[in-house]
Amino acid sequence: MNFGRVRFAFPLSLLLLIPTVPAMAQQTAHLSIDASKAGARIDRNLFGQFAENLGHGLYEGIWVGPTSPIPNTRGIRNDVVSALRELKVPNVRWPGGCFADQYHWRKGIGPAAQRPATLNSAWGGVVDSNAFGTDEFMDFIQQIGSQAYVSVNVGSGTPQEAADWLEYMTAAAPTALAKERAANGHAEPYNVALMGIGNESWSCGGDMTADYYLSQLKIYSRFVNNDNPSQKGPNQMLKIAVGPGFPETDWTEAMMKVWQKHDWSWDFNGLSLHWYTVPTGWPPSLPSTGFGVEDYAKTMKSTLFMDEFLRKQEAVMDKYDPQKKVALVVDEWGAWLAPLPGTNKDFLVQQNSLRDAILASLNLNIFARHADRVRMANIAQMVNVLQAMILTDQEKMVLTPTYYVFKMYVPFQDATFIPVTFDAGTYTQGSVALPRVDAVAAKDANGKLWIEITNLDPDKPLTIEAGITGATARSAKGETLTAPAVDSINTFAAPGAVVPKPISATVKDGRLSITVAPKSVTVLSLEP
Repeated sequence: MNFGRVRFAFPLSLLLLIPTVPAMAQQTAHLSIDASKAGARIDRNLFGQFAENLGHGLYEGIWVGPTSPIPNTRGIRNDVVSALRELKVPNVRWPGGCFADQYHWRKGIGPAAQRPATLNSAWGGVVDSNAFGTDEFMDFIQQIGSQAYVSVNVGSGTPQEAADWLEYMTAAAPTALAKERAANGHAEPYNVALMGIGNESWSCGGDMTADYYLSQLKIYSRFVNNDNPSQKGPNQMLKIAVGPGFPETDWTEAMMKVWQKHDWSWDFNGLSLHWYTVPTGWPPSLPSTGFGVEDYAKTMKSTLFMDEFLRKQEAVMDKYDPQKKVALVVDEWGAWLAPLPGTNKDFLVQQNSLRDAILASLNLNIFARHADRVRMANIAQMVNVLQAMILTDQEKMVLTPTYYVFKMYVPFQDATFIPVTFDAGTYTQGSVALPRVDAVAAKDANGKLWIEITNLDPDKPLTIEAGITGATARSAKGETLTAPAVDSINTFAAPGAVVPKPISATVKDGRLSITVAPKSVTVLSLEP
């Protein structure tokens, strides 16, 4: 998690795109979509998730134990698994986060009764039973149909410890560690798709300089290996190095300059980037409930900075890696708001509103526009922490507005980006000026065209007139997500307050027409 060196600014590039036009002219937005102009692939890993040993994210959120009255499979909640399967989660990052650099994997394997209880000094100083460890995480991954993104301990661990962990998980040969894994119930090697080498090493991961981190990165990259025979060649595990958590480019410059001259003995495939939407700076103070349009506008302005942040880092990466071999991995992002009153402040509990859903759509659209370099992202976090997909309370579960945005975007996973040109218009709230509309399009593997439209204006509906070339369409249908207020939420008592509703549009002579509600996220498919 990133607790320092945060700056906020509205992206100049977006301001320049917002024209000054009469208010009435903004009631209609004109889009142009040319399906024959294919862009980059929108990697499904852009829709990744994040689960840290933090608050009730794992314990109670995912893990309840095999003896719990809450329906579970080997201790993992069935309701949460079922909900996550609907999102086609591509990868899950674990065990952190800041927790990763204090996690020692051996304490989380073997019979549960023999696992030592440890202190989680990263998040609240609570006792961790280590009931949820490596084998439980891999079981969870398999149950939801995802892939493992494992963060190894660089801050307080050693290369040997990390190498042993990867051998325990991935060795097929009958080594002592492979036999130990088999004795713990899993004879076959696990598939570890991604490995993060440390977390925020410039801060909570050890307060390292870039040069010192690079000296460690080379060692971990060289000696911490995946031994699964099925993960060789094109299926190899990808190694993610620690990248920046601040707009300055010094860290990225140092990493890429050395990477450009790396030899056979070490490498990395991705450079991580952390950026949260914290409109008022640290500590986060905006509430997650009971706010108005002023706080809504501040939040949208803050989150749109992601575009400028990415552009700055990409410019440096392009200088040293013009072929874009190294992916930019935004493996922590989302809204970081004030903790809910009455909760442990270190558990990072916040509600999830329609505002968060619109924030998620804007970020996903930004990632899609940068898909040639940004090929993976992980929202923080999956359950009960920060901008969560799911909230639980004992046996109860509720899906958040952000969950529904991720579900609506499933067709964009591994689809081909199709450029959309449009006049964004202007929504103004006090001194804050925002684009009124955002939109992206993509073509899936079956050739179907999908269009996403976000109306940022919380008060006014918007008519969309879209010219479509390069694709044949006779009708359009889809879903729209909106609610009465920007702070509308789903609760355990009223879980359906913010859910997608069916919507249709008219298509005639290659033109799409639809009116979208205020403060809404809409996804349409064009039907031939």
